[in-house]
Amino acid sequence: MSQANLDFPESTTSSRGQYRGRFAPSPTGPLHIGSLVTALASWLDARVHGGAWLVRIEDIDFQRNVPGADRDILATLDALGLIPDEAPQWQSTHLSRFEQALEQLQANGNLYPCGCTRREIADSVTSIDANGHLRHQTLIYPGTCRNGLHGRPPRAWRVRVPDADAATICFNDRWQGMQCQNLAEAVGDFVLKRADGMWAYQIAVVVDDATQGITDVVRGADLLDSTPRQIYLQQLLGLPALRYLHVPVVVNPDGEKLSKQTGARAINRSQPLAALTEAAQHLGLDIRAGDVEGFYRDAVPAWANRLAQPARCD
Repeated sequence: MSQANLDFPESTTSSRGQYRGRFAPSPTGPLHIGSLVTALASWLDARVHGGAWLVRIEDIDFQRNVPGADRDILATLDALGLIPDEAPQWQSTHLSRFEQALEQLQANGNLYPCGCTRREIADSVTSIDANGHLRHQTLIYPGTCRNGLHGRPPRAWRVRVPDADAATICFNDRWQGMQCQNLAEAVGDFVLKRADGMWAYQIAVVVDDATQGITDVVRGADLLDSTPRQIYLQQLLGLPALRYLHVPVVVNPDGEKLSKQTGARAINRSQPLAALTEAAQHLGLDIRAGDVEGFYRDAVPAWANRLAQPARCD
């Protein structure tokens, strides 16, 4: 495994021993209860561990960004008393670091260009089902371009994963318990830079977390499946391992993850206590405070008690 060549700021790398968490929303709409659950859990976890809580706006999917949504999210967090300990950062300001990471992986022989279209990948998969077809919008890649483009133009950059007998990544999630995934069987060689020039979530989040010196990631369980890929990239780049905690996602009456597309309503800033209490209930915290100050006073020890319970698979 190569050592990291990325030039991370000394202010972050020197603080690896201290807890540093983050909330990383995408500016695709206003903050809703599903996002608030993650924000609250990550904030509480930082407070319980005496660490720092950061906010990062993940805005590099430019086609999905809603103008002004980033500022609206920050204003809502402020109204709820969720104030980051450092100035918020925007992912779009880190593009050069993603390129630097890609160059390092390429120099180490971990990358190759791919000329396949999404349709071609789907057609080449002989068995597609609910357990193997879709991984956060990524079909299991059959390795078509591993040994060359065969005359087709490059469309994307993929990272090589180990063969199946050496491709299993395991980690102990602080909420969900031990998790293991065989990258070769679950996702195959995955994309880091897309055909349209956009950066994939996996490389962006790994580089951003390292840049900010993040030690602990608290987020929704819908991203549990992505974690082994991120751990693998950390290993390839020689970056420190992180601790993970994935909380249950909020779903609508049809069982779909709550989002703008599935009917999520914006948080009402004029009723912060109601919003915070609802988010806490989803995390299994029974907080019955009369005001926001009392809510936080009770919520921090309640979260500490929740963490003391055995891991559960929600």
